[in-house]
Order: sequence, then structure tokens, then C-alpha cells
Amino acid sequence: MSGLDVLFLAVGLLTAGSGLLAVTSRNVLHAALWLVVALGGLAGCYLVLGAELVALVQLLVYVGAVVVLILFALMLTRSGGVPAVTSRSQRGAAAVVGAGTTVLIGGSLVAAFGWGAVEVDGPSSMDVAAGIFEAYVWPFELLSALLLLALVAAVAIARAPVGGRDAPSARPDAPPDVVDQQGGAP
Repeated sequence: MSGLDVLFLAVGLLTAGSGLLAVTSRNVLHAALWLVVALGGLAGCYLVLGAELVALVQLLVYVGAVVVLILFALMLTRSGGVPAVTSRSQRGAAAVVGAGTTVLIGGSLVAAFGWGAVEVDGPSSMDVAAGIFEAYVWPFELLSALLLLALVAAVAIARAPVGGRDAPSARPDAPPDVVDQQGGAP
């Protein structure tokens, strides 16, 4: 075994362990944070395999966007500390389905390609980067502006009083001077 094999095994075990903790965590916020570690470990696996562009996209898209969106939604709804409510039978069924899917995909890959290395043909990282940053740079920029607008709108909606019935002093994020003026408690 070479050093890269040992490194891949270590990062793979870290990824599998954090993925297992993400699935079995009873706290939604902890599950999201373990998901960050699992997706980051997967990017490390790609990096060890020599797929630097895929590792970067994994970090940017999944860790940098999807997980941050999940954490942001948890913060907006203030439901990060809520425990996940599942029965033992649901968790057992999920474990059986997950193990079956793993065996099915792994068996299919081994049957199709065997245990040896597979040569991959396709465009180089330079060709992909040229396509993204030359031809498709404006759609990416427009999409980022749209996502930023949606983020600002989500914050505005989450902070607005519901139907005008919420007094500013009853809000958990009310400044102390508003609480003192209106006589409410946060």
C-alpha cells in the first residue's frame, strides 16, 4: 500500500464516520454540521484521487452552498435545537435501505469495471474552466445575484411581524431600549 492509499483510506473512513453521525444524530443542527464534515471528506477523497476540479466543485457547491443554505434555514426558523423524531423501526428501515443501496451500487461498479484502475477520457480541467469562465460566466453571475436576492428576501420575511400582531418588544432579537419602552420581556 502506498501513501496515497493510506491517505485515501483515512479520509474515506472519516467521511463514512461523519456521514453515519449525520444520519444518526438526533439534533438537526448537529446532523447538518456532520454533513459539512462528510461532504468535505468526500472532497478530500476526490483530491487524493487527483480530481482537483471535482474536489473544488464539491467544496463550492455542496459545502459552500447547500449546507450553508440548510444551516441558514435552521437559523431562520430557530429550529436548530429540535430533536429529530423517528422511531426505532424507521431508523432500522433506513439503515437496511442504505446498506442495500451501498451493496447494489458497489456490486454494480465491481461487475462493470472490476477492481483495476479505469482510464477516463474526456476534456481536461483547462477545457472545463475555459467553458465555464468564458462562455457561461454571465449565467453564473445572474444566478448568484438571484440567490443573493432570495437570501435577502428570506431574511426580510423572517424578521417581519406576522400580520402586524407581534409587538417589537416580544421578538427575541429586540434591542433592550425597545423592551424597556414597551414594558415587554424578550
